[in-house]
Amino acid sequence: MQQYVAPLWLAGKGALAGNAQTIWPALASHVHPDRRGQPVNYQRARWTTPDGDFLDVDHLPAAEPRPGRPLLVLFHGLEGSAQSHYSRAFAWWAHARGWDYVVPHFRGCSGELNLAPRTYYSGDHAEIEWILARLAQQHAGPIVAVGISLGGNMLMRWVQEAGAMAAQRVRAAAAVCSPLDLEASAKALSRGLAGHLYTRMFLRSLKDKAMAKLAQHPGLFDAQALQASHNFYTYDNAFTAPVHGFTSTEDYWARCSAKPHLRRIKDVPVLLLNARNDPMVPAWSLPTRGEVGPAVTLWQPHEGGHVGFPAGRFPGHVASLPESVGQWLHQHL
Repeated sequence: MQQYVAPLWLAGKGALAGNAQTIWPALASHVHPDRRGQPVNYQRARWTTPDGDFLDVDHLPAAEPRPGRPLLVLFHGLEGSAQSHYSRAFAWWAHARGWDYVVPHFRGCSGELNLAPRTYYSGDHAEIEWILARLAQQHAGPIVAVGISLGGNMLMRWVQEAGAMAAQRVRAAAAVCSPLDLEASAKALSRGLAGHLYTRMFLRSLKDKAMAKLAQHPGLFDAQALQASHNFYTYDNAFTAPVHGFTSTEDYWARCSAKPHLRRIKDVPVLLLNARNDPMVPAWSLPTRGEVGPAVTLWQPHEGGHVGFPAGRFPGHVASLPESVGQWLHQHL
């Protein structure tokens, strides 16, 4: 994947290609060449959290439950789920190799509003720790983890905070197209085509959930400020920061961005995959070799978009992403 080149029918240069390689795979490409429209039939479990809330966890068990089989845990992106195109692509990859696979939904992302006066945010490493600790109790074999976009930044913050303890939970971890510098990505999403295409879509969903949360917990935040928010800076200032214990957007972004702490990663092998034409994660903000620890591998192909990386004949498929990332994880078992 570090040498990824887009197929000719979706090739191009500049922002237009980055957007095309983002949008087309999510809307029209198949998740697997042989399982084009086939849904993933997960088994859902509901876990009660320590604060009395719940998480819905979708599990695809291996067809043959052999002892010592690996478990692949996928942490989805902003407003994603187990049915996101990338989630289903990783599901089929894991299933074909006899692995167990699980997608824990962040709070409010499983189709049902969660109960607590909070949702999820990009630096919630404590939530990741609780999820992985519970999975480690349930699964006897090795565990590897992938975080997509926001979920990848969360996963990296957990790796950084867990330190040597991280190796007791997972054998390896990968972050795919993750906004490791939250400020840089938020600013990219506030301008031009990205603002029109992505920010409006995300904020529509996030605001609806926030208002439903306010109906659950009156007075939780300033509804007028939320409704007036028009980009991630104003949205995080109105909702994410005050609801989750941050003093401001700046405080939230500074404390939750994984990039400043990447040098601390030395105990668990980590892969950071980012396309340099990603419209949501500007290339100038990506970490360099000198900014990461010795256990970190950087893949930064020039093409791929945001969690796109389409391959094959038109309309393409997205199976190359889990194949490449999965093989890298498999090497560390």
